[in-house]
Parts: sequence; C-alpha cells; structure tokens
Amino acid sequence: MAKVWLVGAGPGDPDLITVKGLKAIQEADVILYDRLVSEELLNYAKPEAELVFCGKLPDHHFLQQETINYLLVKHAKKGKKVTRLKGGDPFVFGRGGEEAAFLAEHGVAFEIVPGITSGIAAPAYAGIPVTHRGHSASFAIVTGHRREGEKEELKWSALANGIDTLAVYMGMKNLPYIQEKLLSHGKPPETPAALIHWGTTNEQRTVTGTLATIADIAKQEGITNPSMIIIGEVVELREKLKWFNEWEKEEIAALAAGAEQ
Repeated sequence: MAKVWLVGAGPGDPDLITVKGLKAIQEADVILYDRLVSEELLNYAKPEAELVFCGKLPDHHFLQQETINYLLVKHAKKGKKVTRLKGGDPFVFGRGGEEAAFLAEHGVAFEIVPGITSGIAAPAYAGIPVTHRGHSASFAIVTGHRREGEKEELKWSALANGIDTLAVYMGMKNLPYIQEKLLSHGKPPETPAALIHWGTTNEQRTVTGTLATIADIAKQEGITNPSMIIIGEVVELREKLKWFNEWEKEEIAALAAGAEQ
C-alpha cells in the first residue's frame, strides 16, 4: 500500500534510530533524507531503493520545501512506499507538521515515526541532564531564529524568568542576540551555559561558560552550527556526569598542551 512515513532519524548517532524508524528505512521504495541524517542509516535501504538528498544548509536549501512536498506526493501516488528521513524528531523544528498537512490535503496516507531530538540527546551525551530534581523542574525547546515584535518580547521575558533549562536549536548565528535578550529580561549573567557541537557524533565537542560569557567563548573557540545551546544550572553537572568519549579528547589535548610548555 502506498504510504509516506515521516521518520525521525535521531540526533546523529546512527544507533539512536528507533526500531520502527529502521523498519521504515528497510521497507521504503524511495527515501528522501536530510543533511544531518547519518548516512550509515542508508546502508539499511533496499539495493533498489531510490535515495533523494534533501539537504539543508543555513541560508541554502538543496531542495526547496515545496519541492520536497511535491516529491512525497508524487512518489506515493505512484504506489510506492516513501520514507521521509529527518534529523532528530520530525515534529521538533523539522517541518514534519507542514509535510503531514500537505500529504493530508492531497489524500496521501502517512504515518509519523518520532525520533530522539537533539535538545535532549546532545546534552545527555555531554553529561547534562535537562531536568534534575535539585536543579531544574522545567525545560523548554526554543528556536534560535530571530524575530522582532511585541510577542517576541513577551516570549523572551517568559523564557528568562519562567524556565529552568533552555535548549536552543539553530541559534549559533544569533547567539549574541539570544544572550542580550535573556540578560535584558532578567536572566542572571552567571547562569551556566554550554554549546554542544555535532552532538552524539564522533565529532562532538562541548564548551561551557556563563550566559554573560558564552557568546565570546563561541567566537574564541570557533563553535558554529550544528550546535545545541543549553542554558541553565544543569550545565554545572557536566563535570561530574560527562561520559562520552570527547572527554578523552579533552584529556589528550590537555596533556599535549602541558608537554609543549
């Protein structure tokens, strides 16, 4: 039966795909996949499956969203099983809702397969729990895209004063703006902050600081997208809870630096 599966591939580590997501890859006739999807997952596709790259870079889309929508409908109406493979979770800043609405409008059956989102997985791999009984009772997932207006100001006021832990997606370009807004709306400058670059992958790198210093640290360390921004007291737990292999890289770098002195 022709159908479209909107699948969350997880945050980067291919082992974090769900069983249901893996089945959708294995059974698909056509797979449309994004840039941040681990290409290891495509090895599970049928040899005859058609693979369509839909990669999106900041300020540049390989395929426009309208074209992706069209292709999903086109292939499904040819009687094919179509898997739309998206980084993280399709309904967390993944435009999965837009694609599902387009499919519904065109009478195409679809199924949503949730995935592990980077706002939870990247900090977990960095040793940062987004909630903790002694540090954080609330957690917000926030887009880092800049918008202006009264509602925007109300949002920043709520985020600065009403949420313990903030996980900011796609925010590196606007990090100084995010920093300024949170500080101007009352978030303490000493609030711990972390930047997690390429979270859950072998390229993961984490740097920490405070809300007052994190934008300067990002510039000094050359941290760019794709990175998660985590702001809240829970960042302090990283030194005790970090477990992923990046700590080995940090120790090696520190030893090398010491040897050169």
